[in-house]
Amino acid sequence: MSGWHVVGWKLDRAQRDELLGRFRPKYDNAVADHVTLKAGVDSKTPKPGAKQGEIVGRADDGKGVEAMVVRIDGSTDRPGGGTYHITWSLAEGRKAKESNDVIAARGWEAIDPPVPVQLEGAMF
Repeated sequence: MSGWHVVGWKLDRAQRDELLGRFRPKYDNAVADHVTLKAGVDSKTPKPGAKQGEIVGRADDGKGVEAMVVRIDGSTDRPGGGTYHITWSLAEGRKAKESNDVIAARGWEAIDPPVPVQLEGAMF
């Protein structure tokens, strides 16, 4: 692996299916794949360890980007800026990288109680 990569955590595949049933995607393209820790890293960057996270909120711009806000180690703040999140669903023409902008611009609605989520360290 060389070039530009992202490190973070992948959702457990079985739990992903369960979560998609619980939180039905609003837009046609269900993503629900990962939580980014850091983008633009090289292939030598170590993967983070497995984590127990919690889905604590939902953001939606009403125009095609839906994301779930995740708390990891007690915080939703991603080191280096941004918010831990899972891009949940996208409308045609929208990109996953827009999720953080939507969260920053519009905020998010709390999900109470938080929903535990198993995360496995990964590079993608």
